[in-house]
Amino acid sequence: MIARDIGTGRPLVLVHGFGVDHRIMLPLESTFKTLAWRRIYLDLPWTGNGSPSSAASAQDVADGVVEEIRNRLGDEPFALLGNSFGGMIARHVAHTLKNQVLGLATLAPVFTAAHEDRILPDRRVIQQDPGLAEGMASARDTADFRDVAVLQTAGTYAAFSAYVVPGLRGANQALMDEIAAAYALDDEPESAHPEPFAAPSLHIFGRQDHVTGYEDGWAHREHYPRGTFSVLDAAGHNLHLERPELVSALIRDWLERIEDCPGSP
Repeated sequence: MIARDIGTGRPLVLVHGFGVDHRIMLPLESTFKTLAWRRIYLDLPWTGNGSPSSAASAQDVADGVVEEIRNRLGDEPFALLGNSFGGMIARHVAHTLKNQVLGLATLAPVFTAAHEDRILPDRRVIQQDPGLAEGMASARDTADFRDVAVLQTAGTYAAFSAYVVPGLRGANQALMDEIAAAYALDDEPESAHPEPFAAPSLHIFGRQDHVTGYEDGWAHREHYPRGTFSVLDAAGHNLHLERPELVSALIRDWLERIEDCPGSP
């Protein structure tokens, strides 16, 4: 399940979203320069490095991540950063292993599993380069990009092609369909563990994210008393590709808050 293990220091486990692989998280690497954190990138079961037979539901995926962390890190303190579906998984892990979790960050996270129950903004494109279509590689890539991108520029398309498309094309579709049919966790982490999550946290949402939105996550703000909640304008579901510098600054602030936190495990 571990796809890449980079650097030294305190462990930071990164969990990607649904239908892609760990590469969608790699643009965050520039954030960690000069910071003493060991980055552990996971690949979930539908990816090339995953274990397809081990998961048939979101709960199976979450339990598998908990098991992987226990096997790899034992009782060593660590932090978590999850993107989209990986944000839901990270929330589960953070509450299950709360006593050893230094902090939790989520990017465009899933807080409400059922899509029809989410509070979502209308689909909107903020910026669209007129000549972009000429440089697009294929109709399929173009459609996938246009379906999600809020900033449709040469730069965001290049990042999408490099970090998102490989995971999309390599995914096990049959397994994804099976997990999608059981996409919700058995219990919401904040309900299963109602005591507030006291470690430093960060939750970043896109103002124009029509996939997971921001209202559902914002509704949990009181559960995270050390939480920064940021809703970024001109940002959709792949907000770390569209607003990389701002996302990087927020993540660095979160990691610095962890390092300064006297109550860290």
